[in-house]
Amino acid sequence: MTFSWKRMSAILIKDYKDFSRNMAVSVVIFMPPLLAAFYGRIGVESLDAYYMIFNMTFAMVGAFVQSCLIAEEKEKNTLRGLMLSPANTAEILSGKSLLSFILTMVVIVVSAFLSDYYPQNIFVITLSFIISALFYIALGTLVGLFAKSVMEASVYVLPVIGIFTFGSFIAVFADKYPVLKAANYMPNAQLIEIATAVETGAGFGDVLSNLVVILAWVVVFAVLTIAIYRRRMVD
Repeated sequence: MTFSWKRMSAILIKDYKDFSRNMAVSVVIFMPPLLAAFYGRIGVESLDAYYMIFNMTFAMVGAFVQSCLIAEEKEKNTLRGLMLSPANTAEILSGKSLLSFILTMVVIVVSAFLSDYYPQNIFVITLSFIISALFYIALGTLVGLFAKSVMEASVYVLPVIGIFTFGSFIAVFADKYPVLKAANYMPNAQLIEIATAVETGAGFGDVLSNLVVILAWVVVFAVLTIAIYRRRMVD
């Protein structure tokens, strides 16, 4: 079956209508820009502060919104209808993810503007943001597939928000607890490493290994998501 942009667009429009009607979910997109505006007003210029906002955006918009959109479909028993429709797996998952991706990138851009963050190499940073967004959306989809309702998804995704917003600070204790060095390979920590390298004049080749690490996370969670989704099809 060929990929149909028309079917994917129809799913995107449906998600947008559901999202705009659910204020409990849609309100989260305003939190990172508000924090960014506050940082911009008080003159915060720390990379850790900037990327706490960006990682919060990925977790709250990319993962949280995506998990709630998927869980809402399950709660209304409409996900089953999508699975049995002519739309294939790629069209459904792409359509269900596109709104979260667009919202995430828009909030990232707005937050960067409000906090006065202007990276030295915008190409590398943009690419790292896009790959990171794909990871969080895959993670949010996975959470949504396990949750039975929007409320349940909201609870399940709370650890995700905490870990990926503030998890990079765990590395501070790595000298005392060596096992915590594994936190350096988390996508949020890799994103900060990329940003730090870029500020010192690093180019694409210098941060390629960091991008590959984040991309590996994307692949692992995308495979898990597709596997769980297909299991739900024959459930």
